[in-house]
Amino acid sequence: MSLFSFSSSRRRRLLQGFGAAAATAALGTWPLSSSAQAQGAAKEPLRIGFQKYGTLTVLKARGDLEKRLAPQGIAVQWVEFPAGPQLLEGLNVGSIDFGTVGEAPPIFAQAAGAPIVYVANQPPAPAAEAILVPKDSPLKSVAELKGKKVALNKGSNVHYLLVRALEKAGVKYADVNVVFLPPADARAAFERGAVDAWVIWDPFFAAAEQQLGARILADGTGLVSNHQFYLASRGYSDKRPEVVAAIIDELAKLDAWAAKDAKAVATLLAPQLGLSFEITEASARRFAYGVKPISAEVAAEQQKIADAFHELKLIPKPVKVADALPGTLRVAQKP
Repeated sequence: MSLFSFSSSRRRRLLQGFGAAAATAALGTWPLSSSAQAQGAAKEPLRIGFQKYGTLTVLKARGDLEKRLAPQGIAVQWVEFPAGPQLLEGLNVGSIDFGTVGEAPPIFAQAAGAPIVYVANQPPAPAAEAILVPKDSPLKSVAELKGKKVALNKGSNVHYLLVRALEKAGVKYADVNVVFLPPADARAAFERGAVDAWVIWDPFFAAAEQQLGARILADGTGLVSNHQFYLASRGYSDKRPEVVAAIIDELAKLDAWAAKDAKAVATLLAPQLGLSFEITEASARRFAYGVKPISAEVAAEQQKIADAFHELKLIPKPVKVADALPGTLRVAQKP
């Protein structure tokens, strides 16, 4: 069950379990007077939600954003989430201001009424997510998933990968027994044979390949773009557009470095992820670097995903992606 299905009050209680960092961030008050900042009494918090994936994790490890924003009296607070749906729930209830997720979570968030805004995206990385089966599985094609148990994190980017892969194979989504599990639980179920396949993203994908010998039944190539999106709460984006712009600027600098040296990225990230250098490097090489402002073309791709999810009754109502676009782009996209 998604956190979005709970009442607002219950969601807030559940989010208290996400850690002291989120709770501390939620208590921050701003804007502060310049005198208070000068005295060091308190700093304005910028609360960033991240997962163990992508360039935000690298940015956290390098500390570049902290250095850039410290002179403005802004303290960066990092809050880790297990997956995109939980991160956007944090954005929805005000526990964080900014974060990164895949393609599907923003659509589920919009369907739940979350006040989010798309800020930017990474280029397509279709090979960075896949449908996996155990190394000794008899399954050889996506078509053979009919009647099988397939694990995935509900509302995550891989949810749409499964939808598209089944569509291409001529299998109805309803004919597959989809089991909704977060990555850690899904891996455990995959290892003990409780599910027949697992739809997952890097670095969990690379870890399953190298540690378990998992086989790729299909990755996203030719099926999905697998964009990585950066989103902010509408309130924060409207009040602090210059801070949001600074984050994207630092990510752009980071991407220029990371695109040239996957080994350096892996060296930096491996301790952060708690994974081997080899697994981390495989993930870094499949990631796509080159952050860009959200465009009309990418927004149109998102709308196709939203329409597909509504048709399958995975979301309770139609979603207009245009409603979550920034400024003039939002206006331009509306009929």
